Amino acid sequence: MTATFYDVKLRKKVDAEVTERKEYNVNGQTRYAFRGKTSDGRFLTKFVSKADYDSAKV
Repeated sequence: MTATFYDVKLRKKVDAEVTERKEYNVNGQTRYAFRGKTSDGRFLTKFVSKADYDSAKV
C-alpha cells in the first residue's frame, strides 16, 4: 500500500510505501498513524482518521 506523506526535509508531498500502522495515546486520546519509508531510507509519519486506519491493509 502506498500513501501520500509530507516530507519535511524536501518540503513537498511524496508517495511512499506504508510499512506499518501505529497507535499513539496522547492525553487519554488515541491517535492513528501510518509509518512510511522513502526510497532513500527515511521514515515518515502521517496521522489518519480511525476509518482510514481500520480500512488499511498493511
